Parts: sequence; structure tokens; C-alpha cells
Amino acid sequence: MERTESRNIPWIIKYRPRTLKEVIGNKEGIRKVVEWLKSWEAGPPKKRALLIYGPPGVGKTVAVEAASRDLNLELIESNASDYRRNSDIKSFAGLASQYSTLTGRRRVILLDEIDGISGSIDRGGLKAILSVIENTRCPIVLTANEIFDPRFLPLRDRCLLIEFKRPSVREIVSHLRRICLLEGIEADEQALRYIAEKCNGDVRSALNDLQAAAQGLTRLTMEDVLWLGYRNRKEDIFKVLRTIFYSKDCITVKQAVDRTDLDLDMLFEWIYENVPYHFDSPFELSEAMEALALADLYRKRIGKTQSWSLLRYVIDLMTAGVALSRVGRTGRWVPFRFPQRIKLLSSTKKSRELLSKIGSRIGEKCHVSSRVAVRDILPYLRVIFQNDRKSAEGLARWLELDKAMVRYILES
Repeated sequence: MERTESRNIPWIIKYRPRTLKEVIGNKEGIRKVVEWLKSWEAGPPKKRALLIYGPPGVGKTVAVEAASRDLNLELIESNASDYRRNSDIKSFAGLASQYSTLTGRRRVILLDEIDGISGSIDRGGLKAILSVIENTRCPIVLTANEIFDPRFLPLRDRCLLIEFKRPSVREIVSHLRRICLLEGIEADEQALRYIAEKCNGDVRSALNDLQAAAQGLTRLTMEDVLWLGYRNRKEDIFKVLRTIFYSKDCITVKQAVDRTDLDLDMLFEWIYENVPYHFDSPFELSEAMEALALADLYRKRIGKTQSWSLLRYVIDLMTAGVALSRVGRTGRWVPFRFPQRIKLLSSTKKSRELLSKIGSRIGEKCHVSSRVAVRDILPYLRVIFQNDRKSAEGLARWLELDKAMVRYILES
């Protein structure tokens, strides 16, 4: 597998599958894709186009890209949403489907995200695709998230349909574990499983989350990924931040707030945490932080006076104010970081809950309150646990402490 040595490249690009063996899940669907592509060696099959459908991030596009490499096919690829008009489709896919390659290799055409052509502005795009399929001399592969809209009925009739399903949690965990090994990160199995469960079968999302959580770490624990529970996936917060930090269109930047269900306080924390890493110039950083400081003043004023008419100033300053602070452009990619203040609150909350449970167990056995147990008895238990293993084992059984409680007493 060819890998770049750059530390700043997104892992979804760095670890994008190069061969079919590296694609996660959907082994039966991949087998059918390869079988259909190979069938062209004997001439055009009955179905001259293949339509792969399934949720985002399950490997539809990378499977076609990897198959073209494995079978030594020349891949002509485009996002169908970029070719909505009849003339665009014919100039791109129509010409490519009729002429052979200069090298003599067989060709395959990939129209990605075919859902993007549906709508009133398509100007015959779907009709043009049907015409290209009917006359093509090479394989045409289409991908879509959802293809059971009635408008796609003619397309479904002309294509061989293959469904790609969400990979299992086990398959995603295995993929994440392999990447951690390549990155030199020692990862707790529980933490990887938590990421896999939260991504809802979206491998790209899981990899983004892993990179965000493991940033700067050599060991990944459950505490490092608990913040993912706060993530809302209506629109990936990373996309919202990218819009705020790098767009010059004030209207687009301000609208980014509407594309996430995060409340304004949480979004403010995300922006505040990441501004220092995405503004290289001291002048730009100063301007961005000044905008955030003013936004914070208005937030506090709203809290004291309940003057919600001031909210528009908070939104303008923390979005457009930050965006307009940038004068130049940065060519490097910087990963986004989860707000450390929120992560700290999540971590300490878990510790407080565990301490409360320990106090209850001790108090129940010693007939004292949890507060007294933690204050007066726990310090002695800690000394025993750290110096006398045999006595510690007996006390742990008597107090009915689980492994997490014992670990807390030993490490605190």
C-alpha cells in the first residue's frame, strides 16, 4: 500500500484503499462488481451499466477505483452532480464511452453520486445518461445513496443493481486497529469499538473521528473518545468549521450555523479551540480572537439581560467575523480538534460518577455516608491497594468493586 509520509494529510486520503483487499466489508457486492466488469471481456453484457447504491461512506466509489486498478482498467471518473445538463453528460461520458484509450487498455466510466442529477435544473441530464448507456462500448458504473425515487425507474431498468450495506462494527474496528498500528498508536479495544459504533457504518466518518481523537497521542483510551457522544451528525462539524474558517462569502459562513444541530455555545467552543491552529499570521489570529471576544461579550450580556435580540451579533462575530479575519490563504491541511474544555468536563464527570459509586459501596459496608466514606476511608484504602496486593484483593471482593473502581483507586 502506497502511503505518504506527511503527518498533515487527512487519514481518509492517506489510507484510501488501493486494492480490493483493502476495501472494508461488502465482499459479496465487490465480487459481483468484479464479475460484471470481467464479463465485458466477451463483449457488452445485457446490462451495460452497473448501479451501486447504499449509504454514504460504505465504500461504493473506492470499490470501483480499486477494482479498476486490480483489473488494469483505465478509470474515467466524475461526480454526476457536476454534469447536470444533457450537453455536459454527452461531452463527458458520451465521448469517453465511444472511443478506445491511447494505451489500448480497456476503459470504465464512473459517474459518482448520481442522486445529484435529480431535480428541475438537470435539463435532460438523466435522459442523456440513459442514451449513453444504450450506446456505450465500455462499462459504465453509477453510484447513488438512494435510487428508489420514481424518477429513477428508467435508470433502474437499464442497470444491474448492486447494494452496498454498512460494514459491521467488527469490520470497522479491525480497520481502525490496523491504522493505529501503522500510525504507532496503542489503542484500547473499547475505544475503537466506541468509534465504530458511533459512526453508524460510515467508514470515512470513523476514520475522521479516529484521527481527531488520536491527534498528538501515542495511546488512545476510552476517555479520549467519549466526546464523540456529543457529536451531532446532521452535518459533520468539520465541514461547518471548514466553511467558517476558509470561506470569503459572509452569507455562506453565517448559514453554516443552520447546518448543524450544535447549540451556539458548543459551536463557539469548537471555533475557539481551532482558531489558533488555522490562522498562521499573528495579525489574522489577533483579528479572529478579537471577533470571538466580542461575540463572547454579547453571549454574557444575553445571559444577564435575556436580550435575545443581541444573538444576531454573536452569530455574525463568531462566523463572518472570524472568516473575514483571514487575509491570505494557507496551503497546508490542519486537523480539527475537539474543544479541550468540553473534553475535560466529560472526563471529570465520568471520574466523579465513579468516585460516587465507590463511596456508596464503602458506605454500605461500613455503615457511613458516601461523603464520609470518600473523605475518611478511601485514603486508607488507597494506601492498602498500592502496597498490599493480597489485602487489596480481599477488600475488593468484600466491597464488590469492579475493575474500573480498583483501577481508579490505584491510579488516583
